[in-house]
Amino acid sequence: MEIEPDRQTFPMRNRTISGWSHGILVVEAGLNSGALITCIAGNRTRKIRYAVPGHINAPSAMGSNRLIQQGAKLVMDASDILDDLQILLPEAKPSAEAAARPLPPLSEDERRIYDAIEATETSIDKITEKTKLSSAAVSSTLLQLELKRLVKQLPGKYFIKLG
Repeated sequence: MEIEPDRQTFPMRNRTISGWSHGILVVEAGLNSGALITCIAGNRTRKIRYAVPGHINAPSAMGSNRLIQQGAKLVMDASDILDDLQILLPEAKPSAEAAARPLPPLSEDERRIYDAIEATETSIDKITEKTKLSSAAVSSTLLQLELKRLVKQLPGKYFIKLG
């Protein structure tokens, strides 16, 4: 049975599209765009939302700019998305030389938190529980470790160690 696309079936189609995806990229969207329906559906199922910024006076960019304002990841080029997809399509294992590379000097809290991150993605709650540090201390220290490129935050406040 074929159903012709019409105004009433677009939201259903957009929810289906968001269900199939790992993330949703909005390049340009007005405030009443169907792309925003897809993003809302994707947000409910914890999909990563990406948006390309547009001119602040362009009506056709109001929706995508609003998504960025509401926490969608700002996309300036393809690498902004490809970095996230490394989790789905991991790079080759690091060489023995890279694995043997020592960590930079770490404070006691940085070392405790780094060691609390398991081989797979680890939730911030589990890190806080394992380290017995305050959630504020864990959050700020994780940011320091991200800036040192030792850990990476994933959607849902999960963290992984970087090679």
